[in-house]
Amino acid sequence: MNKYIPFRFYKISFLIDKRSLITITSLTLISIVLMIVSLGIGQMQISPIEVVKALFNSSGDMENLVVQSFRMPRILLAVLAGAALALSGAILQGIIRNPLASPDIIGITGGAALTTVIFLAVFSDRSNTLTLSIHWLPLASFIGAIALGFIVYFLSWKNGGITPIRLVLIGVGIAMAVQAVTTMIMILGPIYTASRANIWLTGSLNGTNWNEIISITPWILGMIFILFIYARRLNIQELGQDLSINAGGFVQKDRFTLLLLSSALAGGAVAFAGGIGFVGLMAPHIARRLVGSAFGSLLPASALIGGIIVLIADLIARTVFMPLEVPAGVFTSAIGAPYFIYLLYRSRNQ
Repeated sequence: MNKYIPFRFYKISFLIDKRSLITITSLTLISIVLMIVSLGIGQMQISPIEVVKALFNSSGDMENLVVQSFRMPRILLAVLAGAALALSGAILQGIIRNPLASPDIIGITGGAALTTVIFLAVFSDRSNTLTLSIHWLPLASFIGAIALGFIVYFLSWKNGGITPIRLVLIGVGIAMAVQAVTTMIMILGPIYTASRANIWLTGSLNGTNWNEIISITPWILGMIFILFIYARRLNIQELGQDLSINAGGFVQKDRFTLLLLSSALAGGAVAFAGGIGFVGLMAPHIARRLVGSAFGSLLPASALIGGIIVLIADLIARTVFMPLEVPAGVFTSAIGAPYFIYLLYRSRNQ
């Protein structure tokens, strides 16, 4: 039996792996079910049927308000941020050919957090109101993310390549230095700036509104669209520099573009969801076990798994300890940190 389904449209043609299609469809359905369940769970319990009705404005006034205004923006942000962080990690692991690479470990999210805090400190007045449109926040985060990404990349380069341990050590070191600078800005700045910036740094989705969703959605969806165009370039990158050149790939140009995309995705996620750690590390690994290493299947699977991870983490964060709410980043880090140590141990002799 043929494992692939051919797809042709005008000048676009590719093969769809049947197993990957089933897996991605299953992950999509799981995501939808989790979103409906999450929309119904909280201090006010709403049944799944009423949740679906509320989505179409067909339930009671209170249910419509809770689902549409309070919970839906938060759920959408969890899915978008998780997908963006997962895709950012998948890109880094592809271009660096290192399973330890992820935007938070090598400092990209730390750079995004730094410029986010600076943005909030510079463009906020004493009433804690932004004097500049929030639509500029992803750009500020992107600038910090791309700056830190290139610093780590160039400092890790030695003898024509990047070793996993060197990348991790330099990335962790720079991430700690950036975190120290971020903390200093928060301490020296006014208390309202420190309080607001702390929401981003802890990885909390609390207080998300529709204005933030309207701002982040075009940014992340636009980056994802460009990324899927480059999926074949990522497959070539994994062959290594010499084989990539022989295969006709523009290695350095593609690396530069892909690093920009990775930083843009991580920066957009951090700008609104904060420092949710280890999603970019875990999601691509889980996806690779499910659909293989071909990026045409790996990217959508990683995005869906990343959204599921953040969605579950946020659901636990806002329900298990009610009325106290714990940042979602605490739970992703609690799972991701041991997994990172396991990967370090497994690759110690490579």
